[in-house]
Amino acid sequence: MQKPLQGIRVIELGQLIAGPFAAKILGEFGADVIKVEPPGTGDPLRKWRLLHEGTSVWWAVSSRNKRSVTLDLREPEGQDVVRKLLAEADVLVENFRPGTLEGWGLGWKELHALNPKLVMLRVSGYGQTGPYRDRPGFGVVGEAMGGLRHLSGEPERTPVRVGVSIGDSLSALHGVIGVLLALRHRDQNGGEGQEIDVALYESVFNMMESLIPEYSVFGAVRQPAGSSLPGIAPSNAYRCRDGRYALIAGNGDSIYQRLMALIERPDLASDPALAHNDGRVKQVELIDAAISAWAASLDLDDVLAKLTAARIPAGKIYDAADIASDPHYKARDMLLDSQLDDGTPVVLPGIVPKLGSTPGGVSRPAPTLGQHTDEVLTELGIDAEQRAAWRARGLI
Repeated sequence: MQKPLQGIRVIELGQLIAGPFAAKILGEFGADVIKVEPPGTGDPLRKWRLLHEGTSVWWAVSSRNKRSVTLDLREPEGQDVVRKLLAEADVLVENFRPGTLEGWGLGWKELHALNPKLVMLRVSGYGQTGPYRDRPGFGVVGEAMGGLRHLSGEPERTPVRVGVSIGDSLSALHGVIGVLLALRHRDQNGGEGQEIDVALYESVFNMMESLIPEYSVFGAVRQPAGSSLPGIAPSNAYRCRDGRYALIAGNGDSIYQRLMALIERPDLASDPALAHNDGRVKQVELIDAAISAWAASLDLDDVLAKLTAARIPAGKIYDAADIASDPHYKARDMLLDSQLDDGTPVVLPGIVPKLGSTPGGVSRPAPTLGQHTDEVLTELGIDAEQRAAWRARGLI
C-alpha cells in the first residue's frame, strides 16, 4: 500500500532526540530517511539508557525505517557527499547548535541555492535568531524556559521534570507539522522550499494554554498544583483503599452531577453555587474531600468500575507493565512485536496518528552503524575504490 510520504527523501543530520524523532515520524509514513552518523561512534543515542549487546533498545524505536550512512562532516569530503545527497533531497532535518552547519558550508543560503526545492527543518534550544541563539540548549532547559518545569510538582517543593524528554518530542512534532506545511506549499502552491526554525522552549511554550493571557490580564502567576488541575474542578488523583490512585475528571457540569450522585452527596449536587465550574473552583477543597472519602472506602478496581458504569471519565496510573498487558493497547496495534539485531524479541511502540487509508508502518528495522553507507554512496555514483580510500582514512 502506498504511504502518504512515499517518494519523499529525507536527510537526517540530527542526533539524540528532537531531530531524529521528527525524521522517524516521516519515515513511518513512507519517506526514505537517510541518517548521517559520525564514523566509529554514531549517534550518541545508541548508548543511552538500557543497552542490549552494547546498543540501546531505544535505538530500535528512534531509527526504524532509516538507512544509516557514516560520514565525517568535519572533513571536506564528507561535506561534499552531503551536498550530493541534498541536491536531490526533499527535506533536511538537523538539530545542531545554530551556526554549526554554516561553518561547514551547509547553511540555509548555500543549500537553498543548491536545491531551491529543499525544505530545511532546524531544531535548536533557542532558535536560529535572538540573543540566546548561541547558547547550548537541551530539552530540559527548554521545558524550564517554556514554563512547564515551574508548574510540575507539588507546591513549595522542588520542581520536578516530566519523566521523558518531552521538550525534545514536542519540538519534533512541531517540526513535522512545519515540514508537512512546507511540502504542501512547495508542491501545491508552486512555491520553493523553505527554512523551518523550531526552538525547544517555544515548542513547550506553545502548550502552556492560558498561562500568559492570565498573567497579562490579572497579573496571575500560575503555581504548581500537584495532581490537581487549577481552575478546573473536580479533577485530581484520589487515593483508594488499596493505596493506588484513581484519576477522576468530573469537571463537566452534567458529569459532576453524576459523580455526586455516585458518591451519595446530594447536598453537593443540588447546591446551585456548584452547578458550574467557576463556582466549583471556589470550593474545590470541599468537593475533593468528599470524593477522597468515597475513594478511600473502596479498592481501585471497584472505584473504576463504578465510575465507568456512571459514565464518569476516570482511569488508573499506568506503568510499563500495565501498558504491556493492556488489551486496549494491543487491540489498537500500539504494541508491535519486533526483533533486535541478534533476533532477541522486543516490543516497540505502535505508530500514530492512525490513517484509515494510508497508515504508517515499519518497513525496515533500525540500522546498524553505517549499514547502508556503501549502498547510498553507490547510488550517488561513488565507486568502490573511492569508498575504500575514504574508509581507510576514517571518513566513512
